[in-house]
Amino acid sequence: MKDVHIHIERGPYTKEWIDTFVKQAVEMGLDEIYLLEHSHRFQEFSPMYAGIRSYSEYQNSWYEKRTGCTIKQYTDLIAEMRQYTFPIQIKWGLEVCYFPDYENLISDFITSFPFDFATGSIHWVNGFDFDHRAEFWKDINVELLYNQYYDSMLALVNSGLFTGLAHPDSIKCFHFFPAGDLTPKYRLLADALNRHHMYAEQSGGLALNYGFPEMGMNLSMLDIFKRENVQIQFASDAHRPEDVGKNISDISTNNLHPLCTACINNRVKNRNTDSDHRQILLSLRQPALINH
Repeated sequence: MKDVHIHIERGPYTKEWIDTFVKQAVEMGLDEIYLLEHSHRFQEFSPMYAGIRSYSEYQNSWYEKRTGCTIKQYTDLIAEMRQYTFPIQIKWGLEVCYFPDYENLISDFITSFPFDFATGSIHWVNGFDFDHRAEFWKDINVELLYNQYYDSMLALVNSGLFTGLAHPDSIKCFHFFPAGDLTPKYRLLADALNRHHMYAEQSGGLALNYGFPEMGMNLSMLDIFKRENVQIQFASDAHRPEDVGKNISDISTNNLHPLCTACINNRVKNRNTDSDHRQILLSLRQPALINH
């Protein structure tokens, strides 16, 4: 069993810090973990974030508090850790925010070092930080934003830069849902993932970090990905050693959270629509536990 999305950003680049992740992984019964850092951490990626920094003072402040490392500091850690033998397999990589105008910069850095993987993610849409605070959604055109989000994700996959797709429907984090049907977008995404031999994460990250009641992808997306035989990998999106492997057992055993199973059974029995599914989720809404 593996966990393919674990951030190490809250500690020093030392073996002692990495050992804490390994220890928890062993305790959780994992035999492989993917350790990563987010691209916003590194000075070399700063040109990509100029647009989001100018979008608002909040975003500029958020970015400045989290950046400052160099990519060499990280790759030096990886090179050192690869000299050790650990009780589980460790893969090393990056989670890179995708901005279409910066594909060359992204390519330069993810090919400059022998990373084991590179996961692409969408965290901003036209500069908007959809996953930071619920109040920022005021006056947002939800329908338009969702469509732009999945258009950006499709461009991410078609760029051919990445090995994996991080948390593919994290835009739902604050329970804002479009009225329209997104299944055509999901089918295009499934086809592109297969053509580019990429995996999609089935992530427990929204449950872990936002208190979201649904584990992993929404039911329509998951159903399409499974029917199209998209490769799916399980991820905790842990940001602390103690969260390594969190929720992995649930989502990997059934490929669904128990809540999702209940939703599916109810939908099949009563022919419920995706709108009904959204109402179920809204009724179970919990306060967000944002992990930024």
